Amino acid sequence: MAEEKERKGDGKHKYSIIVPTYNERLNIALIVYLIFKHLRDVDFEIIVVDDGSPDGTQEIVKQLQHLYGEDRILLRARAKKLGLGTAYIHGLKHATGDFVVIMDADLSHHPKYLPSFIKKQLETNASIVTGTRYVKGGGVHGWNLMRKLTSRGANVLAQTLLWPGVSDLTGSFRLYKKSVLEDVISSCVSKGYVFQMEMIVRATRKGYHIEEVPITFVDRVFGTSKLGGSEIVEYLKGLVYLLLTT
Repeated sequence: MAEEKERKGDGKHKYSIIVPTYNERLNIALIVYLIFKHLRDVDFEIIVVDDGSPDGTQEIVKQLQHLYGEDRILLRARAKKLGLGTAYIHGLKHATGDFVVIMDADLSHHPKYLPSFIKKQLETNASIVTGTRYVKGGGVHGWNLMRKLTSRGANVLAQTLLWPGVSDLTGSFRLYKKSVLEDVISSCVSKGYVFQMEMIVRATRKGYHIEEVPITFVDRVFGTSKLGGSEIVEYLKGLVYLLLTT
């Protein structure tokens, strides 16, 4: 009983952490371990949305369920890759917390920042807390100069055209009030990497309170990046779409 009370912290909030995966067999166990390490006094669940990974990611998640419990690790698999946006929608359907965290499984989003996200939300009552690479204390590690310039340029372009009110539109490490995420996600039409940008722009237009926490983004340790030329083209298309519709 005492252990359960300690896990729930103040007993007021529960956090559902949605982690989309595709071929993350080498990363998923470590990211889960780190989440448990840094959220010792917090009530949370991890919802893994795997898109039919052929590398055995789901088998590793099932082993983690035996270790941590199926009430703490939820595997909500899909048959194939269906896009990042729909992965969040799928995970949200199974979330039982009143707050939802979205983060990548490739260790680019370190769970050590989660307490800062939670603290910021509790202090400000923000609807959304988003990690940012582009304020004091934030940054990027492991990228070459070209990728840094591409990312920075994409954000500057979006800032200039869309005036979103946040410094990092393309980041995907965020905490939402569940009701806010449900509202915002229902109005989004983008898929893939543009989805994150549309989410924050829609939230800004709806007048939601958004706060930022500086983070250092670390390039993936294991596996290969899924960002390619087609995603850059989709980003530019998405930017034009948002410019015309928001």
